[in-house]
Amino acid sequence: GAARVGAAAPGQRRQATQPPASSNTGRLFKRRTKTAPEPQPHPADARHLTVRRDHLTALHHIDLTVTPGETIALMGRNGAGKSTLLNTFVGLLEPTTGTVTVGGRTPHRTPPRDLIRHVGLVPQEPRDLLYADTVATECAAADQDAEADPGTCRALLDRLLPGIADGTHPRDLSEGQCLALALAVVLTARPPLLLLDEPTRGLDYAAKARLVTALRELAAEGHAIVLATHDVELAAEIAHRVVLLAEGEMIADGPTAEIVVSSPSFAPQVTKVLAPQRWLTVSQVQEALG
Repeated sequence: GAARVGAAAPGQRRQATQPPASSNTGRLFKRRTKTAPEPQPHPADARHLTVRRDHLTALHHIDLTVTPGETIALMGRNGAGKSTLLNTFVGLLEPTTGTVTVGGRTPHRTPPRDLIRHVGLVPQEPRDLLYADTVATECAAADQDAEADPGTCRALLDRLLPGIADGTHPRDLSEGQCLALALAVVLTARPPLLLLDEPTRGLDYAAKARLVTALRELAAEGHAIVLATHDVELAAEIAHRVVLLAEGEMIADGPTAEIVVSSPSFAPQVTKVLAPQRWLTVSQVQEALG
């Protein structure tokens, strides 16, 4: 350690181990003892990821890095590989070749109780996450699974969608209420990475607006969000990036405005109507018109 101060003669090194009490030398030694912070692993990272299922290649050589606070929309036709990619991030599917890490961990080798602190998936059918007889029991179970303070899940649910009674059976909830409860259950463990598979299916306009607000807030708090969606309006509202998949391959990855404007199939209505202007959403038009 002392030799690093100055690699001269042995006598000089001995002096370095007993520095004179001068302010300059003291500062030098303090500076030396500082260590650079360890780089934090990405919320998600896929490298050369290939997944084969039933002799079909569902994903082929996918490279994708997800960073904190980033919202990515996975888009593409049915069967493009969107759900498969989400399922590899939560360990439900194992890579055939290549690697997937979530918070530096390999999902399919990580115990579920540990994994929920790093990633949470709200599936296409949010009811698949719900198994209790009442909303209160569901919230209590989520608190216990995440080792969170009692009331954590309930507070999250009230923030997402107030007014759902404790005694309600989850199967009696509307689509929007069910999504809010599933989202609260997943978020109880505060995972840095949130995955949503077709989150706006069955939602009315008001429920979709609440979801957009909630996802924006989560991204602002630093959560990384990846959502598989056909909803180009949702992607235009909240996604920083769009990743286009086709037959298991990534065919485009870039800022939302660039990708959706250059692809007529995935352009939102505002873009189609007001071309060649590059507006994506009604709120952008309102801002521009002042």
